[in-house]
Amino acid sequence: MDAQGRGRDDIDPADQWVLNPQTGDYELRLSPSTGQSAPPGVPGPRGAAPRPPGRASERPGGRERGREPGRGQGREHGRRHGSEPGATGSREHGREQVPGQRRRRGAQPEPTAGGRRKQRPKKKNTGKKIAIWTGGTVAFVVVVAAVGGYLYYQHLNDNITAVSDDGAGTGGFSKDRAINILLVGTDKRSGSGNKGYGDEGSVGHADTTLLLHVSKDRSNATALSIPRDMITDIPDCPTKQDDGSMKTIPGSQQVRFNESLGQSERTPSCVMRTVTKITGIKLDHFMVADFNAVKTLSSAVDGVDVCLAKDIDDPKSHLKLSKGEHTIEGEEALAFVRTRHTVGNGGDLSRIELQQQFLSSLMRKLKSGGTLTSPKKMISLAEAGTKALTVDSKIADIMKLRDLGMELGKLDMKNLTFATTPVDDNPAEPTPVTVVLNKAKSDKLFSMMREDVSLTEVKKKEKKEKAAVAARLKGPKADPADVRVDIYNGSGKTGAAQATLAWLQNTEGVTKSSQLGNAPKNLGKTTLEYGKGEADQARRLAQLMGLPGAALKQGKSEKNAQGLPAMVLTLGADFKGAGEPISAPSKAPDGIQKVGADKTVCAK
Repeated sequence: MDAQGRGRDDIDPADQWVLNPQTGDYELRLSPSTGQSAPPGVPGPRGAAPRPPGRASERPGGRERGREPGRGQGREHGRRHGSEPGATGSREHGREQVPGQRRRRGAQPEPTAGGRRKQRPKKKNTGKKIAIWTGGTVAFVVVVAAVGGYLYYQHLNDNITAVSDDGAGTGGFSKDRAINILLVGTDKRSGSGNKGYGDEGSVGHADTTLLLHVSKDRSNATALSIPRDMITDIPDCPTKQDDGSMKTIPGSQQVRFNESLGQSERTPSCVMRTVTKITGIKLDHFMVADFNAVKTLSSAVDGVDVCLAKDIDDPKSHLKLSKGEHTIEGEEALAFVRTRHTVGNGGDLSRIELQQQFLSSLMRKLKSGGTLTSPKKMISLAEAGTKALTVDSKIADIMKLRDLGMELGKLDMKNLTFATTPVDDNPAEPTPVTVVLNKAKSDKLFSMMREDVSLTEVKKKEKKEKAAVAARLKGPKADPADVRVDIYNGSGKTGAAQATLAWLQNTEGVTKSSQLGNAPKNLGKTTLEYGKGEADQARRLAQLMGLPGAALKQGKSEKNAQGLPAMVLTLGADFKGAGEPISAPSKAPDGIQKVGADKTVCAK
């Protein structure tokens, strides 16, 4: 039994390696407790065995463990070290000398005294083989997993199609602010099996467009549908060409929104610019899906659940479903999101309702335990998503897409609301087939999204703090004629302070006001700082300008031109214009089309 087998805990791992004189190699000696036999010619646990280079036997004062003085001497011992008795490597006075040079690989064993080589029966070293096979197998699995993981990572990256955002976006999402993503469905007939839908060879349009806004604290989100037939202005669009040069595609006035993609060589970055122009929201990323995306993604999750309030037989979309609930995928799923003539009023707004129902159900399926715990489904989703989507170059990497997905995954589906941009029938058309923006309602809705105000009832974080902020607006308010305020422009908009001054004095009767030019630096949000005893003035000015409670800060007032204390109003980037409220409404305007993503609504 070796030293470790005798219960010694301080055994040097080097003691497990011994020299096999038949091969000239050092070999691993396992504990006899495993049931193994020593290889032919290999010394037993108590035999004197040299160590591999660098072991204790070669260090000054080094001493081998697992040996007993006076044991293992003699002729056979000398042969095992490649020397005869009396040569270097034998024991002298009970001390072992430095072993002789190791036998070269393939060298023959020393002959016995009779001149014949000593033959020993070969024994199977089962424990050693197990160790080799086990260690080798584990190493192989580890290497294959590492290489396979890297290759699959590269494979998914190769699936991704990326297009530049041409500077239309923010440069990428961030974990410390709200996330805004543009989702565009194109009616381009690319992909297998899509030529039969007509318009073969078409460059496509922005057929379905959603702006997904996720709040900074990830507590709520709004998915805003923008009607394809809405009349709007498309801005000039600087666009990167294949040779790396930039070309500005001229804008168009009073055309359908769907012309922002495909037409006149417009790319997804032009859709981004158009949406920003309409909503005032700058986008972080875009994702473009073709017909195949609907088919493959719905199949990857084993179908999407939908509900119909009546039978549908649409010869144009080829959808034929009976009243009730259904699980659809593939071609049937594509037919569902393309249907419009047999639901609602037969227009695009009715189709948007179907698309929102489909997407909310798909999102619920994606976040369900049955999907997240199924490797097969996750791999299918990874394949389908990377093949079917075109993304901006800022997230053209599977790891970046994963990071984005993890941020979006923090959202509770109960607090995701699907809404449709408020529109009216186009008054310029005798029989309207297009729509125009309802500015009164849409301005309020866009403002809520910009300010992270949820369209659903959300359990707000930091309730006490929010209540304290709201309380700043409650209480008595001074007469406008008694409000003294100095205005600074930190909005970055030329003439903002002068325009505000004129509006306050001429329209609201705040005659004790003055504007003092540009602020020392631009601010993201408007602030109103007031001194002790000026809270009533601050509340009145906040009411007149539509300032949120968060804009009010009690501090020190300054002296105005007359030497009297005056509040300090610094306009920020959220300033929209004189007389336009800065704070977002707390409630969505009446009449907008919206539904919670956690609810199933049967299409009529």
